[in-house]
Amino acid sequence: MKHSAWIVCAVILTLSPAGAATPEQCRFIEARADREACYQRQEAARLSRQKANEAKEAEQQKPHEPMSAEDAQLARAIRGICRGC
Repeated sequence: MKHSAWIVCAVILTLSPAGAATPEQCRFIEARADREACYQRQEAARLSRQKANEAKEAEQQKPHEPMSAEDAQLARAIRGICRGC
């Protein structure tokens, strides 16, 4: 049973998009023009990923405000209530 589970995990990992997206190794390209073109492609891909991440972060909701003015007023009013009576 454990053996088949390992096989299933291995198949899933090999078919995942993260495993398929290996970065191009520009430093091994001999021709200077081809190598520089490779670096430019990588830079363009990096910029597009960065812009996509920034857009994704911008569309996410802002964190909950810790306390609004109404909440602060209510907190002051509650503090004035005698709890020891």
